[in-house]
Amino acid sequence: MKLISWNVNGLRACVTKGFMDYFKEVDADIFCIQESKLQEGQIDLDLKGYHQYWNYAEKKGYSGTAIFTKIKPISHSYGINKEEHDKEGRVITLEFDDFYMVTVYTPNSQQELKRLDYRMSWEEDFKAYIKELDRVKPVIICGDLNVAHREIDLKNPSSNKMNAGFTNEEREKFSVLLESGFIDTYRYFYPEKAGAYSWWSYRFNARANNAGWRIDYFCVSQRLEDRLVSADIHSEVLGSDHCPVELVIK
Repeated sequence: MKLISWNVNGLRACVTKGFMDYFKEVDADIFCIQESKLQEGQIDLDLKGYHQYWNYAEKKGYSGTAIFTKIKPISHSYGINKEEHDKEGRVITLEFDDFYMVTVYTPNSQQELKRLDYRMSWEEDFKAYIKELDRVKPVIICGDLNVAHREIDLKNPSSNKMNAGFTNEEREKFSVLLESGFIDTYRYFYPEKAGAYSWWSYRFNARANNAGWRIDYFCVSQRLEDRLVSADIHSEVLGSDHCPVELVIK
């Protein structure tokens, strides 16, 4: 089973930059997107053979997630059952026979870390939500988690230590999530591979210079370890400031 996750940074713009060509070429069984920046009715994607699930933010042109799946899920839900978090369209959960599929667009702590306190409460509540699912059946989490976990996960760690996405607080929360029973699948296959990034700033020729961050992930319950086949980062795919990430699982 091939799974794809991509922060498209505005789906309508991404569609004009080759989204559908990539979507058809990659032929994923489940394709998740973040930062759709849409309201209902603003786009009509003809995805033959896929069931579509959309979670829109209340604020127009902001956040938003979607999942396109060839396999019809048993059930679906939006958000994490916390009113303070569920207005921004950040989470979709699909239940399948033997796992939950969760796509997430984690809140950014923003400039001067003005949303770091909110981010910390989000992290606690999201982990609690995931652990509740994990008690029922294994979980696959994918999306833009807005954190570079280790120094190897970004080009310039020393100059970014106090910046959103690389604070000690954010990195520690990700460590805690993994320690609670999850695998960062890319690092499972490539524990020390440097220069593997999924996001590049639009400034300073960052993408051309590969001055990026790895902030897009597939994380799975540890008991799915023997089903992991491969993980990949499709850095050659343009259309967004992020690139798609992939997980193949038995």
